[in-house]
Amino acid sequence: MGTNINRRFKSLLGTYSGLPKEIYVLFIARVINCIGNFVYPFMTFFLKDRLNMSPKEIGTFITITAVCGGIGSLIGGKLADHAGRKRTIIISQGLAAFSLILCGVLNNPHFIIWLLILSGVFNGAAQPANSAMLADVTNKENRKAAFSLLYLGINVGFAIGPLIAGMLYNNHMRILFIGDGITTLISLILVMVYVKESIPEEKEMEIRIDDDEKSEEGSTILALIKRPNLLIFTFISIIYSFIYAQAGYIIPLQVNDIFGTIASKKLYGYLMTVNALTVIFFTTIITHITKKNKAVLNIALAGVFYAIGFGMLSIIKAYPLFILSTAVWTVGEILCSTNSGVYIANHSPMSHRGRFNALIPIISGAGYAIAPYVMGGILEKSGFTLSWTLVLGLAILSGISMYGLYLNEKRK
Repeated sequence: MGTNINRRFKSLLGTYSGLPKEIYVLFIARVINCIGNFVYPFMTFFLKDRLNMSPKEIGTFITITAVCGGIGSLIGGKLADHAGRKRTIIISQGLAAFSLILCGVLNNPHFIIWLLILSGVFNGAAQPANSAMLADVTNKENRKAAFSLLYLGINVGFAIGPLIAGMLYNNHMRILFIGDGITTLISLILVMVYVKESIPEEKEMEIRIDDDEKSEEGSTILALIKRPNLLIFTFISIIYSFIYAQAGYIIPLQVNDIFGTIASKKLYGYLMTVNALTVIFFTTIITHITKKNKAVLNIALAGVFYAIGFGMLSIIKAYPLFILSTAVWTVGEILCSTNSGVYIANHSPMSHRGRFNALIPIISGAGYAIAPYVMGGILEKSGFTLSWTLVLGLAILSGISMYGLYLNEKRK
């Protein structure tokens, strides 16, 4: 029995063996960066407590920030394909870090609002370059493991970051901003020193012409239209992002409503830690179990876990059930996050990777952008029960739609 356990353990660890060295460096950089990601998990509390915004005003601000981040992403995607992945990452995230440090130095709520929006623009510009680099240094055989490892790194950091932020929030807000910026700079130093530029050369683009990753001429829109399955996937993903956005919007408001203003910050921080710990302990297991599945099938399964995890929030009141709910919808998050990037990478032309990784998340992320504004109005008029019931219905719809896409690809 002990031998079997050892074999299974080695098999799980083997999920991440043999990856390009750049992936391991990026993993460490993600861990460091996300340990210091103090500000954004507590954005809703900051806007409510420090600026006295209503739920609808908070939703509007978050939507504006998301739209500005989308604009930055489009710019970053273009730069990534023409100026290079590494250069785009260093400049964009460096400016984002500087914006956050200024927030802590100035310590003026009204200046902070604009600096946070600016930071969102710069972070948005870095994302497509990060995703394109990850696709550049992997292939279809190891890509799922690489995306899984990087996602795991993000959540190793998030397991620690929100817990620290929850303890510092009430009395040391300036430290949160400055610490966030400094850890971002440290992660960038690792990228600068140990990761080479990965943008494909012309010879490589000419050789690799056998599948959806082959180089394309012309505009990004035209290249995307030539890939109808990817286009369908993108629009279904809008619903997924709308659903997931509620973890950072409705849940903290609901926790605040049930457990009170003072206790809610720490309790919500604990939930985010549960979210991160679930990712840490189960990502490798889930990746190992589902590694033979098509990425789109795993994303369809994510809809099931979203339906259960978020749907139960329409009826529960006890805090232990909030913990259970968080663990359940986090399984959906794992399935969705570790497979969405893989699906996009496998269907993106290598000549347009930066632009595809900018445009597609913007389209699919529209759900994330509009969710706070839409649900803010519903929440004020109808309360938490109806809001979560709507989310439940959307989770079922999106899961069925993604499964239909899977069946369509399987027939072909």
